[in-house]
Amino acid sequence: MGIGYRIFVRPTLRAQDSEKAHSRALLMLRVFSSNPVTRGLLSFMFRPRKRLPIECFGKTYQHPFGNAAGLDKRAEALRGWEAIGLSFIEIGGVTEHEQGGNPKPRMFRATSARSLVNRMGFNNPGSEKVALQLKQHFSKFGSPSVPLWANLGKSKTTVLEDAPNDYAQTMDRLWDFCDVFVINVSSPNTPNLRELQHDSALESIIHACKNINLKNAERTNSKSKPLLVKIAPDLSDDQLVAIVQTARSAGCDGIVATNTTIERPDTPSKTEQKVFEQTGGLSGAPLNQRSTDMIHQIYSMTNGEWPIVGVGGILSADDAWAKIGAGACLLQAYSGFVFEGAGLTKSVVHGLDKKLKENGYSTLQEAIGFSHRNAA
Repeated sequence: MGIGYRIFVRPTLRAQDSEKAHSRALLMLRVFSSNPVTRGLLSFMFRPRKRLPIECFGKTYQHPFGNAAGLDKRAEALRGWEAIGLSFIEIGGVTEHEQGGNPKPRMFRATSARSLVNRMGFNNPGSEKVALQLKQHFSKFGSPSVPLWANLGKSKTTVLEDAPNDYAQTMDRLWDFCDVFVINVSSPNTPNLRELQHDSALESIIHACKNINLKNAERTNSKSKPLLVKIAPDLSDDQLVAIVQTARSAGCDGIVATNTTIERPDTPSKTEQKVFEQTGGLSGAPLNQRSTDMIHQIYSMTNGEWPIVGVGGILSADDAWAKIGAGACLLQAYSGFVFEGAGLTKSVVHGLDKKLKENGYSTLQEAIGFSHRNAA
């Protein structure tokens, strides 16, 4: 299907508006997963045949690969993501208040560079409607068979001083349905949002979310749920150290590295240059190395003791393997699914299985951070 997607589907999508193409692809996934026959066909075509179990955040994941936030903001295609074999699903970003996002057009493809620029602006139905959608889904189909993550964003109308309550309210509404929560303070598409990555601002948000976590854990007589922070790739080394120290000391359970970048690669292509000139965050292949480098830095400064979720430019098993070597325990893709299709999960998981055997590892857990040990 990977070849079929590149030959037949991708050229068709290339001719469409990027956001509309995304919406149609999500609709197709939802429709094809809505009945047992076509859902079984999706699983037959796309679900990995290999298991690469990995222990992370108190659960055993079937393999390390899931989707990044932004692919399913409204939690519309949960059964579809399960059917194509993801080991976890991230919905959102979800904000406390419903918002339409930035004016269109707001998503742009640079196909030859395998990259996207978007300035979506956290367009989503808001936490109340997403919670209702999840409640209805759980009532009709039960909870997903894989961990469900929620990406938490700040409402555009909320001033920075009120951000902790904004994030906490969204977490509170989604708490009963989601297994892991990601505090997104790194999208470049909400004005001044990245200011919340630093020092007391980040600490206040984490503490507000932790209080909600404890409250709901006590209410349900259960454990608190993992809380992660998602960071930007455009941080300096000193800023990265400060954020990691702040997040760890405030009680975050791990980190997602990284979000999209405001940096742009050099290109001789006038077509690509027009895309790169657009305002917004860039994802895809040009982000790959920077993301991997930051994972490497975080792993080093935390002695491999803090879970890292690697995201940014994963379009192949080689990309995924490099992030495992740098220190990531779980992986996510966004642009990879746009350019490689639903077969990306299978190709990455099967490719990682082959890499493990070639390098003499018995489990994926053993391989995490191998590039640090090889360099020693």
